[in-house]
Amino acid sequence: MLIYNVTSGVDKDIEQEWLAWMKETHIPEVMKTQMFVSFRIYKVLSAEEDSISYAVQYAARSLDQLEAYLDQFAPKLREDVQKKFGSKVVSFRTLLQEV
Repeated sequence: MLIYNVTSGVDKDIEQEWLAWMKETHIPEVMKTQMFVSFRIYKVLSAEEDSISYAVQYAARSLDQLEAYLDQFAPKLREDVQKKFGSKVVSFRTLLQEV
């Protein structure tokens, strides 16, 4: 199993709006691609004062499915986040392999 991890720093003033949008809109759109079998969302516990961080982890069965997602679906979905929240959300992505 591969985990596609997206960690996002979210400005405190939009945290609840962003979280609701992720749960109601963005994550369902990602899951509709059928490239992932499950997801989990975590709040990162830290002492940062200006932003709150969340990690969303999507489980993929194969590297082929993950690459298909990144090629076919990710650009538009990332653009949607950028259009909605601009610089108030900054994300970085990592690929994890279960061992």
